[in-house]
Amino acid sequence: MSTRAADGPPAAARDGHPPAPAAPHRDHLARWRWLRHEWTAAAVGALLLAVVLTWPTMRHPASTVPGDLGDPTLQAWQVAWSGHALLSHPFDLWHSNTFYPERYTFAYSDTLLGYAPLGALGSGFEAALVRYNVLYVLVHALAFVGAYALVRQLGAGRWGGAVAGVAWAYAPWRLAHAGHLNILSSGGIALSLAMLARGHGWSLRHGYRPERRRPGWALGGWIVAAWQVSLGFGIGLPLVYFLLAVVLVAAGSYGWSWWRRRERLPFGRRLLLADLAGGLVFGAVTLLLGLVYLRVVDLNPQAVRSLDWTEMFSPPLIGFVTAPADSWLWGEPHAAAREQLSWPPEMALLPGMALIGMAMAGLFVSVYPVRQRVALGLGVLVTVLLGLGATLGGDGDPGYLTLSRHLPGWDALRTPGRMMHWTSLLLAVLAAGLVTTFAEPARRAPTGRWTRVLAPAALLVPLALVAVEGVNRTPHPVVPRPPAAMRVAEEPVLLLPIGGTNDLHYMLWTTDGFPRVANGLAGFEPVSLAQTRVAATSFPDPASVAYLRGIGIRSVVALPDRAAGTPWEGIAARPVDGLGITREERDGVLVYHL
Repeated sequence: MSTRAADGPPAAARDGHPPAPAAPHRDHLARWRWLRHEWTAAAVGALLLAVVLTWPTMRHPASTVPGDLGDPTLQAWQVAWSGHALLSHPFDLWHSNTFYPERYTFAYSDTLLGYAPLGALGSGFEAALVRYNVLYVLVHALAFVGAYALVRQLGAGRWGGAVAGVAWAYAPWRLAHAGHLNILSSGGIALSLAMLARGHGWSLRHGYRPERRRPGWALGGWIVAAWQVSLGFGIGLPLVYFLLAVVLVAAGSYGWSWWRRRERLPFGRRLLLADLAGGLVFGAVTLLLGLVYLRVVDLNPQAVRSLDWTEMFSPPLIGFVTAPADSWLWGEPHAAAREQLSWPPEMALLPGMALIGMAMAGLFVSVYPVRQRVALGLGVLVTVLLGLGATLGGDGDPGYLTLSRHLPGWDALRTPGRMMHWTSLLLAVLAAGLVTTFAEPARRAPTGRWTRVLAPAALLVPLALVAVEGVNRTPHPVVPRPPAAMRVAEEPVLLLPIGGTNDLHYMLWTTDGFPRVANGLAGFEPVSLAQTRVAATSFPDPASVAYLRGIGIRSVVALPDRAAGTPWEGIAARPVDGLGITREERDGVLVYHL
């Protein structure tokens, strides 16, 4: 007999009255309880903090971009193109409207393909800029949430999670990459690891707890990891190899434990199926994207770069304690140190002085077991050694260069300093263990007047320290708008002058309708563009007109105000008589109809 049956009906019912309904205000409070939930607070706090610490990004989102007028304009076009292709012609996704008449041109750089759903919102030049700036803010918020979720799953408290989230999402070294959305988009790394750990019932603090397994979280973790890889192999490939290593180590440990104890550890069929399904999705996304990039290399052998690039971008040890110029706190004090770096944007790798100090203390005082702290410390050491690249040992380097020679795809990761993603994440985990050590006794202390005031005030100190180190002084230049002449040019179009950031601006301008253009800029130059650039040097003349007509170009748009110091300086004075073409001028821009 159930307890309820044995106890009988409520007293009111025994007296002949129905039980009193629950108070309406209690139902109302229960309905809105999610507003006070930890994860609601974390998400809202992450968004607000992102707007503040990336300011003034959202001041003029339709006309400016953070960083410079180079890569941000390229990436704004990339997101716009993927959304446009998703809606209009998904099977032609990889064959973008740039680098005409080449194929697979969308894969000439990291594609940010995972942002395609956002790219489908809105259309045109201003929408592309607004979308980019919103994404710039959101990637910082996601990085915070990812690190927060990871350290909470690993056993740290809320204060530790907040410190880790801010320290990782706003580490000073990230400010050097204000113009590299693909590098800043790393939140999926931490979030996928958090979800996988939760799905498998594992944490640093408590180890493996089979009763906490959640197959759905494991499946979600694999999907988030696949999404992270879809944003680009630049930071996605190390995640691929890390997860592969984790799977092999976990399988080996499981088999070893089974062999020693002669019994299987609890795992569960549902969790195994979730891992198999999620791993299949993750592997398929990685493989399919890899095949596209291999096709690009097959068509463009010059896209393969030697390890000389890796050696050139390998930072010295001082780079790990040097902040980029965009750091409000450390930019000027570290100016002398940056002069020792041959390429500061990729070598100023300071994860944060406060973070380094807290992580070092976290090796000795932490809620994590000693063995786990040692493992985290070794992880920091290994990632720093890998981040040194060729600086570690020259041609005989046992680290990054060795991986480049033996791991498929690693040779394309020519910037070893980007291993700082992993270094700073491990430092954040160590710091969170330290902060939690002090936060938990404060939370359990008797609730007196001074305790309620002093404890949170003391815990705000480490949070404030990492936040101050993340304050930026990133420039936000105004992006040149597309000229009205673009609207009267029949595609395919060639824009002059060719080369440099001009081509990046042209790519962004094409977001108004996506006309096909011969221009484009990537990590390598396709043969056809090199030939076009040479042939168009003397445009307009009989040879250049014949060549352009031969490859299908219908219009040439020349911008004299950009031509100073180029072969097209003074193009407005070149005659078109007898060439069989017409020319018109729109607001100082020349349009040649071939």
